[in-house]
Amino acid sequence: MTSAERMRKTLNHEEPDRVPYDLTSTLVTGIHWIAYERLRKHLRMPVREPVLYDMVQGLARVDDDMLERLKVDTRGVLTGSPLGWELSVEETPAYSQFTDIWGITWRRPKPHGLYFDMVGNPLKGKSLDEIKQYRWPNPKDENRLKNLKNEAKALAASECLVVLGGVGMTVGLLQTFQWLLGYEESFIALGLGEPKADYIISTLAELDMEFWNWAIPYLGDDISVVLYADDFGMQDGPVFSRETSDRFFRPWYAKIFSVIKKNNPRLKIFFHSCGATRFVIPDLIEAGVDILNPVQVSAKNMDTKQLKKDFGKDLVFWGGGVDTQFVLPRGTVEQVKDEVKRRIDDLAPGGGFVFNPVHNIQADVPPENIMAMWETLMSHGVYR
Repeated sequence: MTSAERMRKTLNHEEPDRVPYDLTSTLVTGIHWIAYERLRKHLRMPVREPVLYDMVQGLARVDDDMLERLKVDTRGVLTGSPLGWELSVEETPAYSQFTDIWGITWRRPKPHGLYFDMVGNPLKGKSLDEIKQYRWPNPKDENRLKNLKNEAKALAASECLVVLGGVGMTVGLLQTFQWLLGYEESFIALGLGEPKADYIISTLAELDMEFWNWAIPYLGDDISVVLYADDFGMQDGPVFSRETSDRFFRPWYAKIFSVIKKNNPRLKIFFHSCGATRFVIPDLIEAGVDILNPVQVSAKNMDTKQLKKDFGKDLVFWGGGVDTQFVLPRGTVEQVKDEVKRRIDDLAPGGGFVFNPVHNIQADVPPENIMAMWETLMSHGVYR
């Protein structure tokens, strides 16, 4: 069975020969470059200079030899830079810094910083009138997709499933809203129901719909999965009330996903939300989401066996194969193996489970634990 066949069966809630494995097809299923370097050394693979496909999170582009070595069943493609914009990184003795296409500024401290943090939000402190003067990115900028189109076409001819693994237009309505306005100001605007919250979120949603109406016909049928990411959950519960979700997010997401499905009913919608997200799952299913990522097993009410029982007929679970807060970075090899077996037993029956850790493999994860995870998947994740 090819990887593409294995993935399609899984996404259709059928049992393939084994549980498929994803590594680095998206911005939330990758590996930090430090962990990747250590893994290559551990496996005695040739030394390669890491190439980052996400600077903010420090995620390494996994080389073909590693993808083949680990029998990865997916391949990801990412949008490019808009016309007229080039990445420019400012270097000082204390930090590296850049400003992205939205005008958001990111900074990584030196000498040992692992990630870039937000330090500048373009709409922070602005009035509604000032916000209306903001220059929004062009949702039909062909420069962002032309290379992706060719890459997706080439990958689709291979034996793996192709995923649009990052930003289409927005990252997600909530996250892009927060990044433009800043976390504190964005939550105040939501809590008070300020007009600027309605204006920004509705504008982002309209941009998304315009993007998908153009991008899906432009890209054709080579991509099988598209991604959205909004963290609606915290460790112990929702980020905000049901009333806030109903007013600002749920109706817009239903419209956006309807546009995606109208343009290509075969496209699967992958929705990433960390934390205790059980409360929002019925709304996601109703809106048209096909895939939930991750299953944050360390969060409240995120029991894998119960989630599979309650929602496994409607959702594919992508991720949740091993806890990334405690077990994968700090557990023993045996603890990792036991955790992986448990999650496979809970989530794999009947298909509908793509294996990946709860989130990106971070810099402090020992290579021995990564391989214990993978070897257990290969031995225990076989359907009989």
